[in-house]
Amino acid sequence: MDEPLSPRRPPTREPLLWLVAVAVFMQMLDTTIVNTALPAMARSLGESPLRMQWVVIAYALSVAVLIPASGWLADRFGTRRVFIAAVALFTLGSLACALSHTLGQIVAARVLQGIGGAMLLPVGRLAVLRTFPGADFLRAMSFVTVPGLVGPLVGPTLGGWLVEVASWHWIFLINLPIGALGVVFAVRVMPDLHTPVHRFDLGGYGLLAFGMVALSLALDGLSAGQRVGGVAILAVFGFAAVVAYWLHAARDVDALFPLRLFGVASYRIGIIGNLFSRLGTSGMPFLIPLLLQVALGYGPTDAGLAMIPVALAGMAAKRVVVPLVGRLGYRRVLVGNTVLVGLAMASFALIAPGQPTWLLVVQFAVFGAVNSLQFTAMNTITLRDLGGELASAGNSLLSMTMMLGVGFGVAVAGGLLGAFAGLPGGTGAGSLAAFRWSFACIGAMTLASAAIFWQLPDAAPAAREVDRERIAAD
Repeated sequence: MDEPLSPRRPPTREPLLWLVAVAVFMQMLDTTIVNTALPAMARSLGESPLRMQWVVIAYALSVAVLIPASGWLADRFGTRRVFIAAVALFTLGSLACALSHTLGQIVAARVLQGIGGAMLLPVGRLAVLRTFPGADFLRAMSFVTVPGLVGPLVGPTLGGWLVEVASWHWIFLINLPIGALGVVFAVRVMPDLHTPVHRFDLGGYGLLAFGMVALSLALDGLSAGQRVGGVAILAVFGFAAVVAYWLHAARDVDALFPLRLFGVASYRIGIIGNLFSRLGTSGMPFLIPLLLQVALGYGPTDAGLAMIPVALAGMAAKRVVVPLVGRLGYRRVLVGNTVLVGLAMASFALIAPGQPTWLLVVQFAVFGAVNSLQFTAMNTITLRDLGGELASAGNSLLSMTMMLGVGFGVAVAGGLLGAFAGLPGGTGAGSLAAFRWSFACIGAMTLASAAIFWQLPDAAPAAREVDRERIAAD
């Protein structure tokens, strides 16, 4: 039975914000804490650092696959049950990661973590939306999203520190007390909200999920040096599933993501630009800690500290988006900034042993600033013209695309690094040359995505409109 929005609700409203904020922090911390620990995990598991990308890909891909179903599950079974299940699965997945003894085991455990993580933020955001209607929602979401900015700031350093003072297992074990308290807290303060459910597009969902998994496996096959035939078969099946979904959506009015979304020019360009831009940028959090530890000899803590300028500059850059877009328009900002992001990524190919610390800080900060500006601007342009019944489906598809871009980006980065490390004459897993060529290639890939944003109309929105979009994007 639906829980009414009555005067009994206000006493639980503020604790609900804290609950969702902690869930956002836990998810964002876990997303960033793993990268710094990958070399130590590789040594412990007897694996090459170049094979560890699936620890990241498995989580991102699981989240991407489950995001489209999270809203329907919350409507069908209630926000309280689904949120508690999400926290429990995420916590159990963390425990399974810590108990893993092989790469296969930890990848399977990360899938379990991802299933829980896929529902944490969407269901929490849905509960906040329905509990804080109207103008209160903006204030509530501003509170909830702050931990999402703090997670990337402390995650890499905390991960490196835990590896040095204890072991890599603790980057997962720290989730256990937080998760246990989260379950108890959720039972007390999470409202049990239901809404009438529509028919879930199970057929379309299956086609999309299969296509995402098959394409990810095909990309990973390139980095693993698997036979071309097997990789080609996976890629063909993946593309066939995506095309089949497109044909399915064209004739089914209740499709998971209706094709009417792509009739909106800004959404069409934004979603495609999002995916291709992230193919390069999503590989950077994976490559940078490996570069610092494997090729340059940094310790895990120092490698984590090196990521702080990226996060701080990214937080500061969000304040620049509104006046910049208001003055220049989305097209000029996104085309120009995409070029800057590509150049900033390629500049990591110039890093050399003994480089002055201040120069590294500047380089990392510049990348963090333009990368943050890129995400905020392209996410906002993607959603700005959606309204009514398309808004929910469009937002869900954007969230799925963002996580899919993370998985694909890490797979591409790992594939490039593996290919350059295995060149004849070469280089080996710890070679600085392999990293340099990898950074140059993903920088060039990002530069190429500027051509997609070039298709946007050349017009600057009004200042009031940009300010409203800024609030939505943050």
